[in-house]
Amino acid sequence: MADSLLANYQKPEDLIGENGLLKQLTRMLVERALETEMSEHLGHGKGETVTNATGNTRNGHSAKTLQGEFGELPLNIPRDRQGAFEPKLVER
Repeated sequence: MADSLLANYQKPEDLIGENGLLKQLTRMLVERALETEMSEHLGHGKGETVTNATGNTRNGHSAKTLQGEFGELPLNIPRDRQGAFEPKLVER
């Protein structure tokens, strides 16, 4: 997998630059973890039958920019219809 990810690597910026592979992977991992948190919060996965007593479901995403040592990282934070979802990984 690493070999395929690095197939187009030509210079350090391709890996650690503003739009480098490291930043892209970080974004993918954080967003995937947030989706997992949402599934845990709702009690069902995306596309599955609603199983919680309140009928709460996913309601799109909102944009947020995370600041860190790596610079700015734009993220899509999942939302729920009742506005009760409080992410643990990326707090409000």
